Amino acid sequence: MKDLNKTTFCPSTLQKDYKTYSPLALRHLFNRKEISHILNFSREKKFTQKLIENKTRISISGVQEKFSVKLVGKELQLTDKGGEYILKPIPRDLLNVDQVPANEHLTMQIAEQVFEIETAKNGLIFFSDGEMAYITKRFDVMSNGERSLKEDFATLSNRTAENNGTNFKYDSSYLEMALLIDKFIPTALLTKEKLFALAIFNYLIGNGDAHLKNFSVIDYLQNGLFQLAPAYDLLCTGLHINDSDIALTDRLYEGDIDHESYDKYGCYCYDDFFTLGEKMGLRTKRVEYYLNHFTTKKEQVEDLVNRSYLNDEMKKKYLEFYYDKLKRLQTSYQKEYVIV
Repeated sequence: MKDLNKTTFCPSTLQKDYKTYSPLALRHLFNRKEISHILNFSREKKFTQKLIENKTRISISGVQEKFSVKLVGKELQLTDKGGEYILKPIPRDLLNVDQVPANEHLTMQIAEQVFEIETAKNGLIFFSDGEMAYITKRFDVMSNGERSLKEDFATLSNRTAENNGTNFKYDSSYLEMALLIDKFIPTALLTKEKLFALAIFNYLIGNGDAHLKNFSVIDYLQNGLFQLAPAYDLLCTGLHINDSDIALTDRLYEGDIDHESYDKYGCYCYDDFFTLGEKMGLRTKRVEYYLNHFTTKKEQVEDLVNRSYLNDEMKKKYLEFYYDKLKRLQTSYQKEYVIV
């Protein structure tokens, strides 16, 4: 069992020398309330039973369970309405299953802290018996408790299981999502840049389950002006399942495996993503900026991985996935040298 009183890194921001949530984490995640990183109940003795009684399950995506939670005073409580947070306990039936919460938390922190991707506020939290869980603040809940209008890209593309089969959320490409942005979002160019950044990040970090329902647009002001929602459900899936480099069946864009770069190296490299950026209508300088941005932060990534709550074996494997993809993204068939 983990000794929760020996925590040395903030379970949210991973800042050093904190035995619980840092002031920054409390401000962003819990509205400045002094919430403990240890819940006052265990999953098996109280949590699971309350789930059965109250039927608070939001959804199950594969084997990942998500539960609705709200702040009552200084305590987090399960709820069947008015949830402010989503709590994800350790799921079932995956490789290295006990490392899933730490994996998602680390990946979200790398996205925001290293690569400046806007993400849903998140952290780790622990049951009283030491079991780890991932918690994230709902970005669609406004200060008055009402919900902002949020639509995922499966909905935007009119794809459902009933109409398109069980694989509906995977049957697309990053380019198709960019075309949906052109159709629905006024600030299309800026939003496509953010999507392009996420496409690179998901590949770089080994997130092989980034499907249409893991990207959303949101209307915060409820005035019909949508924008790309903060990133969520980011993790290195390779630690837990044997999946593909890109979840979407048409990958970057339909026909991308015929690209000269893919033909030469047998995997996606610098030039494949450069072509994606061009096809999305991004300016050349911005495409170059993002590819440079995601291939020059090695030390910062290593630092966060080493401070994370992954065990030592998983830290090593996480970095192996990262190093492999980093090398690919630094490789260009046109220039015939490794970009640094």
